[in-house]
Amino acid sequence: MGRKRRMGMFRDVSRIVIVGGVASGPKVAARARRLMPDAEITIIERGRFISYAGCGMPFYIAGQVKDFNQLFTTPYGVIRDEQFFARVKGVRVLTRTEARVIDRQKKEVVVTNLETGENYALPYDKLVLATGSNPVIPPIPGLELKGVHRLNHPEDALKIVEDLEGVSEAVIIGAGLIGMEAVDALRKRKVFVSVVEIKDQVLPGVLDPELAAVLAARLEEQGVELHLGEKVLRLGGDEEGRVSRVVTDRGTLEAQLVIVAVGVRPNVELARAAGLEIGKTGAISVNEYLQTSDPDIYALGDCVENVHLISGDKVYIPLASTANRQGRVVGDNLAGIPSRFKGVLGTAVLKVLGFNIARTGLGEFQARELGYDVETVVNATRDWAHYYPGHDNLLIKLIVDRATRRLLGAQAMGGGEAVKRIDVAATVLYFGGTVDDLASVDLGYAPPFSTPIDAVQHAANTLRNKLSGLAKTITAHELKARMDAGEDLVLLDVRMPAQFNAKYIEDERVMLVPLNELRQRIEEVPRDKEVVVLCAMGTRAWEAQRILEGAGYTNVKFLEGGLQAWPCELD
Repeated sequence: MGRKRRMGMFRDVSRIVIVGGVASGPKVAARARRLMPDAEITIIERGRFISYAGCGMPFYIAGQVKDFNQLFTTPYGVIRDEQFFARVKGVRVLTRTEARVIDRQKKEVVVTNLETGENYALPYDKLVLATGSNPVIPPIPGLELKGVHRLNHPEDALKIVEDLEGVSEAVIIGAGLIGMEAVDALRKRKVFVSVVEIKDQVLPGVLDPELAAVLAARLEEQGVELHLGEKVLRLGGDEEGRVSRVVTDRGTLEAQLVIVAVGVRPNVELARAAGLEIGKTGAISVNEYLQTSDPDIYALGDCVENVHLISGDKVYIPLASTANRQGRVVGDNLAGIPSRFKGVLGTAVLKVLGFNIARTGLGEFQARELGYDVETVVNATRDWAHYYPGHDNLLIKLIVDRATRRLLGAQAMGGGEAVKRIDVAATVLYFGGTVDDLASVDLGYAPPFSTPIDAVQHAANTLRNKLSGLAKTITAHELKARMDAGEDLVLLDVRMPAQFNAKYIEDERVMLVPLNELRQRIEEVPRDKEVVVLCAMGTRAWEAQRILEGAGYTNVKFLEGGLQAWPCELD
């Protein structure tokens, strides 16, 4: 935006008012207090709870967090309430107090005590807006029924746990981050869960379709019923006014409890009424110092838009990690320490039913829409040495610009340690690195932690082989479409017979030639047809592709990610 400002170190800002007391607001207050011991700092929060671990609420519902108060305590066991902030931080916190009006000329915030109805003004030298987001409430009849919940505030988590008594069937509307975390929580409570998602995949905006399809198949294997590409029309109740069914455009689902998790919108009403600039995403517009269009008012967290570090576009990606990092930036700037928030990569992680899921940067469709010459790879591997107990599988997708080899995005999912790999990719993305940089990072190795060449670097090397023309691949989606079209292919499975007999694609075009027999039996493989090589993870199939090409075969591909990436049922 080009707004200019002059800042001096530890300047005298005597009155700081912060609107919002959940995550980013208290972070600002804590940082500002450490830098400015004499400042007068006040936090206004309309709710009863402050500085709580919102991301921990699904684990409380699941029963993994036993005590609700644990979501409000410090690591050393002290509850973060008004008294804690007053005694330890020297910060005044006004709960059940709502900011109604910002008077920018008088530099006052008019507030209402929601318990007494009293209205009064709080003067400020600097104002911070940490107003967060509001849940999207879809226009679905029946949302007022008993047993219908959202999962955005601590009160929601308490009500859900209280309401779970005797519940055996639940429906979750929305298959995004909150919806999937709710799936995990309810399944841990032994509740049968159906998920209705209007888009045709789980985790839209987090995973690309091919990884989402694999995740969906794995969730269904664990008893989750998915209704994708399906729209909820209304909720129905019983004679006592409690929800009993969810009616969609395809049928009716029984439900004793419903969680609505269809996303959030930035809470900008206070800012808009004050005449502050609202960005194209609908969130508050801020500069790199997190100043609004009024240089004496800062905004951060779920109410602001950010710059995407790859595309350069303004985006709205509300995440607790972003809010907390921004809190330090605003605290610095209030104290006169020039501190910039450069932007976001949209790095997001979650766990659902034993699967670790992570992404960073652009998805493939996003990258193509932005005009990049995209190349991708899906690679299957293990998270640590195969002989060390406890290893598990991973699927990693990398997205690069073919011309520059610049890394654009990465996604991972599986039972193995996905988050570490995406954090490495996020670091390379942050510094504008290439797929070659990712393959060259000096990562640590020991059998309990990784393979000698780390999983994310295996994926990078496979993509480098694709870029060089050595590795010729086909995705699971492409192969399934061609099989369904009846194309005359050879599906060459090069696994060991015991592996093949355990799980295989049942199709007359499949032939089994184990890799250790391929050189001796190579003439059994037809030369007049396209050959697609299959194995569990893709490594042996890649080896077989090179063997066949060395023997003069000219039309050979291998299945990316192996059968780990196959989203369809195996016999």
